[in-house]
Amino acid sequence: MEEQELSERCKLGDNAARKELYDKFSNRLFGLCLRYIGDRDTARDVLHDGFLKLFQCFGQFSYRGEGSLRAWLERVMINEALQYLRHNNQMNNQISIDDAQEVYDMPSVDNVSVISEQVLMKFISELPDGYRTVFNLYTFEEKSHKEIAELLHINEKSSASQLYRAKAVLAKRINEWVKENG
Repeated sequence: MEEQELSERCKLGDNAARKELYDKFSNRLFGLCLRYIGDRDTARDVLHDGFLKLFQCFGQFSYRGEGSLRAWLERVMINEALQYLRHNNQMNNQISIDDAQEVYDMPSVDNVSVISEQVLMKFISELPDGYRTVFNLYTFEEKSHKEIAELLHINEKSSASQLYRAKAVLAKRINEWVKENG
């Protein structure tokens, strides 16, 4: 079934369409939740809650062409993950810009390219919640520090410092991995 028909049937509360939507998108959306949450069991809970929210607010979705359903689903699921992190005080993992390392050894593109995506995503998932969330929003969602600050209810300097710190931690992990496995 195509996206437009699937979305129309979900709006009508068609359970077969809802199951098809879940089957079609749950793996991708679980990966998204896991990227933000970092813990598989909690990410599954957030995915479950996110689908409940999706089904409740499907009336707000309007089809705008191929890919618009997936984009809407991802936006709702990211918001659900961010809400979970805020509600559970996971965003209080902030540091001052003054506490961030001044310099870190940036790994070369060649070194990064030999590491599998799975290993890189594992490194990202191991970041502290605040660092991971800012890193994901900045890198994958292409949000500015101003947008991140508004989404997470933090100031822009905290967003910038957490991104810097996340990059420093990831650079260290990548460099260690290359030394051990390269």
